[in-house]
Parts: sequence; C-alpha cells; structure tokens
Amino acid sequence: MNDTFADRIINFNKHLAYHNLLPKGFDVLNPYMDNPETMLVMQDFYKKFYNDNHTRKFIVGINPSRHGAGVTGVPFTDTKRLQSECGICMSSAHTHEVSSVFMYDMIKQYGGVSDFYRQFYINSPFPLAIVRKSGDGKWLNANYYDEEALFLCLKEYMIETLKKHIELGVDPNKVFVLGKKNALFLQKLNKEAALFGEMVVLEHPRYIQQYKSKEKQLYIDKFIRSFI
Repeated sequence: MNDTFADRIINFNKHLAYHNLLPKGFDVLNPYMDNPETMLVMQDFYKKFYNDNHTRKFIVGINPSRHGAGVTGVPFTDTKRLQSECGICMSSAHTHEVSSVFMYDMIKQYGGVSDFYRQFYINSPFPLAIVRKSGDGKWLNANYYDEEALFLCLKEYMIETLKKHIELGVDPNKVFVLGKKNALFLQKLNKEAALFGEMVVLEHPRYIQQYKSKEKQLYIDKFIRSFI
C-alpha cells in the first residue's frame, strides 16, 4: 500500500458530499466547498500528523459544529487550537469552540498532539455540519439525531461513511463514542450493519465544558484511562 493514512483521509474529505433529502428546516454545510482555505489547512493537518500507515483507534463524534470542524475541516479543532496546538494558521476565519478546548486540554495531558494523533483518528458518522433554522430565522447547530425524520434521512449515508472510516485504517474492534445519546443511535447503526466490536461510551466534550467544568479534570482522567 503506497498511499498513507493522510492520503486516504484527504481523498475522503475531498469527495464528501450530501445530496439526499433532508426534513424541512435543516441544511448541510460542506466546509471544503464553502472556504478554499479549509481544504488547504485540512491537508496540512493530516500530512503533518498522519503521514504514515499506522492503525489508529477510532474516536466517534456526532457531526461537526459550525465553529469547529465546520470551519477548519479537522474534528474538534477550532482555529485557535489549530494554530496554538497544531502549528497551522488559518487566516480566513477565527473561531472558538468549547469542545475543542476540552479535547486539546485532554490531548496535552495525554502526551501532546504528535503522540495522540499517532494513535487516534477522530471523525463522525455524519462528517459534515448540520444546521437547523430557528423560529426567528437564524441557523443553529444541529445533531443528526435531533429529530427521528432527520436520522432516518441520514441513516444509510452514515452507515456508508462509517464503513469508509474503517477502510482508512482504524481498528473497528474497540471504538470510543463521544456522547451518551450519540452512542444510543450508533448502537442502532451497529446492530444493522455490524460495524464495530466494543463501544466505549464517554461524555461529550461540549457537555463537560458547559455543565461539568468544575469536574473537568476528573473527565480528562477518565478519557485517558479509557484510552490506555
């Protein structure tokens, strides 16, 4: 195999598209189409940390937020931490995302970005940002499971996406799922498609930052213990 893990991820991201139906009031944002610099910084990130053929452990999120991977193209990474922790500058956007704060505080204690990304790959069953229109006409972040109709529209696409993630070079025998509700829906997909073996369920970083910030260190310790 001549291509690297980085080559396979970049190729996957370059061909991301969702053209199927969505329930009324929902839309999908593709950061790679919306901002040319997103494609460039995404490639820089994966070439820097994944330019090898090591098997990774798979951390499964929900779907990108508008201020994290929905801008940078890198899961749980806002522009602040893309520059400060990963050494990659993004000049066309400036974002702060609360989940990114927790993840990079945890990564620092784990051993730093090089050690962490050499062992882990993070992505989501739905790898593009989902937004929904609120009553006052504003577009807000949405999760793939927010409405049953939305989940049913996205289900087959998510199964195919998860299969593609596995083909990149992750270990499907034990995966780490962020978010308890996310885990319930992933269990449905797993029952249908037999994608993973053991699923280790961890709290979602956004939940920890918003509601459990005083106990943050306990959750960082829990994540690291789970990963070892």
